[in-house]
Amino acid sequence: MTGDDVEGLLRALAPQVLGAVVRRYGNFATAEDAAQEALLAASVQWPREGVPDNPRGWLITVASRRLTDLLRAEQARRRREDTVARQVLPGEWLAPAADRPPPEPDDTLILLSMCCHPSLSTASQIGLTLRAVGGLTTAEIARAFLVPESTMTRRISRAKQRVKESGIPFAMPAGPERAARLGAVLHVLYLIFNEGYASTSGPSLHRGELSAEAIRLARLVHGVLPGDGEVAGLLALMLLTDARRPARTGPDGALIPMAEQDRSLWDARHIAEGVALVTKALSQGVPGPYQLQAAIAAVHDEAPSAEATDWPQITALYELLMRISDNPLVRLNHAVAVAMAHGAPAGLDLLGRLAADGRVAEDHRLYAVRAHLLEMSGDHPAARDAYREAAARTTSLPQQRYLHSRANRLT
Repeated sequence: MTGDDVEGLLRALAPQVLGAVVRRYGNFATAEDAAQEALLAASVQWPREGVPDNPRGWLITVASRRLTDLLRAEQARRRREDTVARQVLPGEWLAPAADRPPPEPDDTLILLSMCCHPSLSTASQIGLTLRAVGGLTTAEIARAFLVPESTMTRRISRAKQRVKESGIPFAMPAGPERAARLGAVLHVLYLIFNEGYASTSGPSLHRGELSAEAIRLARLVHGVLPGDGEVAGLLALMLLTDARRPARTGPDGALIPMAEQDRSLWDARHIAEGVALVTKALSQGVPGPYQLQAAIAAVHDEAPSAEATDWPQITALYELLMRISDNPLVRLNHAVAVAMAHGAPAGLDLLGRLAADGRVAEDHRLYAVRAHLLEMSGDHPAARDAYREAAARTTSLPQQRYLHSRANRLT
């Protein structure tokens, strides 16, 4: 097995190992440190000596031994009877061996649920998810989000401490809270994917490592909950959107809008998988927002050309989505669909109403859409000004260059 194969195996096993250790011994932060050390040991040893017959059991055993060492060191430092009473060593627990299969199959989902606990900020949820479940190092996460490593270290450390202090049991909540927690998990994965696919700042239009990690984690959740329509919808949405990534930039990294992309570069396997997922999900009942967004992406991806896009169907899907999601960006995309289906004036009329929504009124995307529709309507001076205003409001350098180039064409 090559080093890349070992890395892929370890990435897949990481949440299972951490979940098993936390389930058996508690203490999320210490368990996470122990699991990381076990993964590091495997990354060094396995390429040289071969992968053991039971790689998951090997990792859990090594992590458990390291956890014992860490807890003993902590007890020795504190030397207080009350601390010792709380930090019972794993060997003193009356529990099955750590490398025995866990009684429940969804440790990954439970772990994601802990990382996305509502007591944490969104930024902390994202950082902790990528660290604990994704297996990324703090340095990798910091680079992906363009922040100093020290900042990300503090963010993740605070998140671990908050989880520890909250006393969250290692179990999925029941009833409505379970649905809410799953919703938080899907939202965090959605945010990670979006930041990877369309970076909000920095020199690159996308960060492939983030979108790839979001897809991987969505696959894990789908594997645990194969019958959940929204989980399938989110995975389908990611695949159908990411399928267009190879055609989104030119050789110089410049942004290429969908209407001008070479569709032969789109990933046909991702499209086929995404279409199959969303088709099955939509047949199972009332669709949720991720399923509807995936359906919209599927209409785009299945169109042989920009001119052949079924804009009336996309408009209808956005209208369904607006009924269940009070999101100004959904309304912004709906305005584009209406303009493409019924003409630029109809879309501009909707934008005029949307400009009063404070959640999007200052967003560069509103100005970019207005510029595009003004250009479609033939009002080039107003379109030029709107393109420049949009460029001034975005922090993404590729988007700035694209918007300025559109403005310059109309000079």
